[in-house]
Amino acid sequence: MNFTNKNVIIVGGSQGIGLATAKAFIQHGAIVLITGRNAETLQKAAEEINSPNLQTLAADTSNMNGIAKLEKWVAEGGKKVDVLYLNAAIGVYAAIQDVTEAEFDAQFNTNVKGHFFTLQKLIPHLADASSVIFTSSRVATAAGVTSSVYSASKAALNKIADVAVNELAERKIRVNIVSPGPIQTPGLLSVVSKEIQNFLASRSALQRLGNADEVANTVLFLASDGAAYINGADIAVDGGSIQYMLK
Repeated sequence: MNFTNKNVIIVGGSQGIGLATAKAFIQHGAIVLITGRNAETLQKAAEEINSPNLQTLAADTSNMNGIAKLEKWVAEGGKKVDVLYLNAAIGVYAAIQDVTEAEFDAQFNTNVKGHFFTLQKLIPHLADASSVIFTSSRVATAAGVTSSVYSASKAALNKIADVAVNELAERKIRVNIVSPGPIQTPGLLSVVSKEIQNFLASRSALQRLGNADEVANTVLFLASDGAAYINGADIAVDGGSIQYMLK
């Protein structure tokens, strides 16, 4: 895969899947901007990647001010965006009876509103025949206890992507989804006990958790010329979930 001089934006790129994807794009020649809420985390990411092809922008895209900051950066740069990877997400797990309004709003603002309006504001800056990729989740079609809000936010994101496929088709812009299963990222490992990690691994046909590089490789493929006729797809990166395998 060759992304030499391609302009890539990764929303939510300072750690985990986003960081792994930024590394992979840069290894294949791309010029990458990663965004995140925390300037310190972005600085650590920049030091880890250590490439002149990486740029960072502290912008909280869960609100319109952060999205405006990103749009301004792109507009002032004067270059069209070849790949837009909408990856930022947060998850708070609680039973329906225990979910607070603040927890609900935080997840929908980050996982849905932020990506919807980021896409909206950057559409004029997308190159014709560019690639837009959303990070969803296998939980978008599941019904696990304590995941009502997170699962609903990912299901909503999937429908936005479905509609974007048709609305952007005239400009040959492809829109695809990558849906990871449980992946070893700082976000997951910080909220899930070792016991639950082992349980999640047991639900995969491969009997392990995934890693961020495996998701990143899928994103790169979807963004590449090799996927030129893949549009509107939802690619599962979950090791073969047993609940689907048994059907």
